[in-house]
Amino acid sequence: MNIKLIISVVHSDDADQLMTALRDAGFSSTKISTTGGFLREGNATILVGTDEANVPNVLDIIKRNCHTRTQYVNPLPPVMEPGELYMPNPVEVQVGGAVIFILDVERLIKY
Repeated sequence: MNIKLIISVVHSDDADQLMTALRDAGFSSTKISTTGGFLREGNATILVGTDEANVPNVLDIIKRNCHTRTQYVNPLPPVMEPGELYMPNPVEVQVGGAVIFILDVERLIKY
């Protein structure tokens, strides 16, 4: 039996819905609150350990529950001399979705 660890980094707005969908489908998962990326916003890293045969089911659940969305952000101001005025225009960026890593698990131990 091959065990896989699925690590998915998702937008914090999608995390609770994803955790519920995984639980309803019979998968155990762990959520770790994380921060990172271009916008330095809150993310959630969801860990799921499962048999290799279940990986497509987990990926489908992630795909159905983690959506990209458009957000407007103000870019960081450039380094300027004192007295100069910088008025940034908001920039449209895509956030959300999921970044997924699938790793082989050498051994799974439950106590």
